[in-house]
Amino acid sequence: MADRYTYLRYKRYEEHIVQWIINTSDHIIKNFPSEPPVAAKTTKTKGVSLARLKSLSALIAKHIDPIPTDIFRLFKSLIDARIETHDFFLRVSGSDLDPNIRRSNESHEHWINGLIDAFEALGGETGQLKTKFDSDAPNEDEEQIIFENKSSLRPDRQTKERGEGGPEEIDGDAPNEDKEQSIFENKFSTLSLDSQMKEGGESGNEESDENANLAGPATPAATRRRKRNKRGRKPKGKRRSAGTASTTSDLQDAPLESYRIVEDESGMVTEYLMAVYSLVSQMVDLRHYLQAVWSWVAYGGFNSVVAANLCNVAIGMIRDTQSQIFVDFPDGDSFDIIMKSLIGDTEKAQDQFRIQIPRQKPDGTGDMSQELDIDVKEDFLLDSYQNLCDFVTDYQATGTGKPTKGMLKSIRNWDPKLDLEKATKKQRLKWRRAYTINWLYDLVNVFSSVVIHEQTLKRQHIPLETVDWSRDGPWSEHRRLFGINDFAGDITHLAVQEPGKDFRSKILPHHVFQLQSIVDSLAVSRGWTIGIFEGHVLNDPASEFRPRRDIDLFMGRESKSGKGFCESVDVLTQIFDRDDMLPRDSKIASLNEKLIALRQDFDNWLGETKYTYGLESRFSNTNSNGLWEYSPFLCGAGLSEALELAYGMGMLLWDKFPEPMCVLHLHNMLVQKGLIARPIIMWSAIESFFRDSFFSNGNIPTSEFAEAINTRIGGPNAHRSSPRNRPQRQQLSRNATNVNELLDPSVNRFFKTKSLLQVYRGANWIPDRIPDEDIPLPIHLALMRLAETRKTRDRVTGEFTLADTDLVRRARSGGLSDKEIIRMTSNLILSEPPDVSEMMSTSQPTIPEGYPFGPAGGPSKLDLSLPTYLDILKLDLVADVCGVTPLSGLNYNSVLVHCYWMFRQIEEKLKACQSITWPRAYLEDCELIQRESFTVRALGERDPECLEIIAGVFEGERPGFMDHIYWDTLLDTSGEPEIVVPEGYKALSSLDSCSIM
Repeated sequence: MADRYTYLRYKRYEEHIVQWIINTSDHIIKNFPSEPPVAAKTTKTKGVSLARLKSLSALIAKHIDPIPTDIFRLFKSLIDARIETHDFFLRVSGSDLDPNIRRSNESHEHWINGLIDAFEALGGETGQLKTKFDSDAPNEDEEQIIFENKSSLRPDRQTKERGEGGPEEIDGDAPNEDKEQSIFENKFSTLSLDSQMKEGGESGNEESDENANLAGPATPAATRRRKRNKRGRKPKGKRRSAGTASTTSDLQDAPLESYRIVEDESGMVTEYLMAVYSLVSQMVDLRHYLQAVWSWVAYGGFNSVVAANLCNVAIGMIRDTQSQIFVDFPDGDSFDIIMKSLIGDTEKAQDQFRIQIPRQKPDGTGDMSQELDIDVKEDFLLDSYQNLCDFVTDYQATGTGKPTKGMLKSIRNWDPKLDLEKATKKQRLKWRRAYTINWLYDLVNVFSSVVIHEQTLKRQHIPLETVDWSRDGPWSEHRRLFGINDFAGDITHLAVQEPGKDFRSKILPHHVFQLQSIVDSLAVSRGWTIGIFEGHVLNDPASEFRPRRDIDLFMGRESKSGKGFCESVDVLTQIFDRDDMLPRDSKIASLNEKLIALRQDFDNWLGETKYTYGLESRFSNTNSNGLWEYSPFLCGAGLSEALELAYGMGMLLWDKFPEPMCVLHLHNMLVQKGLIARPIIMWSAIESFFRDSFFSNGNIPTSEFAEAINTRIGGPNAHRSSPRNRPQRQQLSRNATNVNELLDPSVNRFFKTKSLLQVYRGANWIPDRIPDEDIPLPIHLALMRLAETRKTRDRVTGEFTLADTDLVRRARSGGLSDKEIIRMTSNLILSEPPDVSEMMSTSQPTIPEGYPFGPAGGPSKLDLSLPTYLDILKLDLVADVCGVTPLSGLNYNSVLVHCYWMFRQIEEKLKACQSITWPRAYLEDCELIQRESFTVRALGERDPECLEIIAGVFEGERPGFMDHIYWDTLLDTSGEPEIVVPEGYKALSSLDSCSIM
């Protein structure tokens, strides 16, 4: 994802530049034996020092003309990234310099000068850094082109008359396609280099074009492929003489990550500071975006599940970034060390941080940039970090789950309705600190209650400091909490350690960021947001908002409409007990027990807390359920996990019972034969969502309907518990570490589709880790993935072909050509909102007329900054939870109940009219389940009277789609929801055009 000058991007650029420098210089030396042997020696390594980088750059400039423009562009990116970080630390260091910061600043200068020297030695001019190459670092689209597309060193594209250097001119009518001729997708050939060598050089190897694939694959995927295929065939070539520098194959065997600038101690320090600066900038950007998301929840009715999942994705991004960054700095990953490295003394740093806001003059020209002070403690999350540390210290001090007397004085009698607008800044901070520590006490006490229970009632001695509190630990089978078990486990582990034991080194950036998101979710609902420009922004509280609003809708706690999960389970379990058509075996009983157990867990722990053994909620003076009632984040995250489990259970039930399959096949026949006036919205929508589940290969039959269902269910001798799938599910049951894994739909026989919430959880909320095969078409994440797919161009026709990935194959199977896919996804590169309608029409049936939606607005431009990246993912999450394809918002239990109800009516009418189909299907057939047998006979169209009865029941029972959706409305996901906020509401400013200095 795009993120200006991140450390990880810097490292990728460095790897590619060093790879190009080493491989190019190696080729030159092999063709120019007169070059000094010391230069040849350097090419045997995959790393170069700054001095050697300069000497090799000079060597290349001596023999290669022109130097690819993209090499200068990447050099500029490295230099700019270094300069930005250096300027930041110069700004915050002040006059009272810490010796370590002084040395690191000097080291930054050394590295900047070294890179500039190499840039100039290669032929670049210092002035070009701000003029000729004034396009900043390549954006994400350019990066993909630079690193994944064809060689720009092809003679027909780059070779100029000798002596005529300069950048390549790009054709204006197809900028993205022309940039396909960049330098790093495929290994550029010796022929290309030979054609660019200056006069006076001679090719020293006639077969070098056959064996000199020098650049190597540049994408991470290509690098992984190369690692897996180390035993592949080596290229043919002449045996080199003893004086030759190194073989090309030696270079090809090296993974891309091994190409880097060799660093001394000072270099490691500056790289660490770059990593720190990158990570903290990411946290600042994401924190402010998520505040806006929670304002949509509180003031605009936005679903809290979507907001919580956007938070989960942001947390996952930070967790993933920190793990990738700090693999090089294993002792520098704690939040404490990061902040000390970034700003040193907090109080001194307060006056040294400013933000630059670029503005133009009224006439639209010139620069009127404004600088403002920023609140270091607030914007760098230091306040939340300190509150967390104070809580852990206090919890350890007593070991009883109760605050110390000193702490109690500062956090007791917290008032959730304090008028924050009238409060002073100091009072607001005190209010937030008291809330944070009280809430953390409740969190740890609830999460650790199962172990306390064992100690208290069973008198077992369990050292709390040794307990595995993780989601997959031994106590995970005892449900205490929904939604944030990983965070709760980490914080509990810190809190129950012996007093005095170091814990600050265990607090990582994603812990602090998640706590900040939890706290912000409440503060925003009370009208308090933090603007990086404005500081404290205050509005009236969202008076109509309740954090448990969406949970109560899901559970049906305030409604008797049957839409809620609990009521639908109650009805369904009664059917299981009384329906004569259901088989009476242990499998049915087991499914019923699982369903009831899930309902009980929701009743006890979703939106509710239980305190025992002398403990009570820290919020008992206002609401003993304060852990949930005062946490929109927890409510959204908890409900998200509940929706995943409800969906998994629904898919399992639909897979085991024949009624949904039968109803959908009957409805399709009635529609195709014109036996009902018009399609029924609910069944058409469900057919659209699960077409591949209901019909073989997703092909909706228009005739021979009995054969179609027989093909799908396997014929009269098949059983719904497929022998092939049974061992897989049994193995999963044995290996499952939690109920989420146990209810994985992928091992079902028919209903294998995962909801998007399940897909994200499976990837630990890191979108880049989601396998292609788990990404449904069409969603925006799929379009972004398709836009990043490697392309190759036919040199004769000029047409592009996409790499044969799973997503590409599925898009092709939907009727799209590679040219159409590229055209559709080019909107992402051109910074325009993607249009999924074309892919929607080819890959699945159109959503039926009358499908209910609520209002929605349009998205902002797609610049792929981190907040905008989340904005795109938001559209997919809305679609899955409460939008165009609400797989997670559909009550599968109530749909199953309705299927049973329809069959009971059909069966009663068949009995009453003494239909010939009734005794044959229900009394004579014994090879199929009775309702499957009846459906197959009815689809055979041999009993017109039977078809008339079925059509009459379907016409009389036209269920409303919204009657089986947990929510009151659905949103059209063509854009972000329309947010209706109170008049005078003050929104936060955008961060896109500012920079922290």
